[in-house]
Amino acid sequence: MKIKVSGKNMEVTDALKERAVKKLSKLNKFFDADTEANVTMSVEKNRHIFEVTILFNGVLLRAEVENDDMYAAIDKSVDILERQIRRYKTRLAKKLREGSLRIENYAIQEEIEEEKEFKVVRSKKFSPKPMTVEEAILQMNLLGHEFFVFFNAETKDTNVVYKRKDGNYGLIEPEY
Repeated sequence: MKIKVSGKNMEVTDALKERAVKKLSKLNKFFDADTEANVTMSVEKNRHIFEVTILFNGVLLRAEVENDDMYAAIDKSVDILERQIRRYKTRLAKKLREGSLRIENYAIQEEIEEEKEFKVVRSKKFSPKPMTVEEAILQMNLLGHEFFVFFNAETKDTNVVYKRKDGNYGLIEPEY
């Protein structure tokens, strides 16, 4: 696995980079050598944020940990990624082409109940009216929702706005 480390609002020291590469190298047994892991370390006030994104064959594994200590954030993010692999190993193995994710190398320490089927408990239909991103955020806040699907009047596409953990907003746009 190729690991790319970058810093945002901080300079990544050699010690931090070595720690991140060493910890993420534990995941090498699951992936081929050409799989890429993108790591971003950032500091906002007193918060140390460690983000890891691994994309392979259309499947995205992601962990974002916020902590007072960057080293603790690195350790916790690797645990999160291992948990994701363990939880979705059956589903991923069925979806992926052979060779990208090597599940046979993973020994399960505990049995995890696999989700056999997804159950939709509520369905809702709506007619999206064209609006700007700002109008969609306002509508989302008025409804008290965490996300809002709308038809973007500027781009003529269906978009999603959502509220982020940091209190800001995100926009999801389709890419064709």
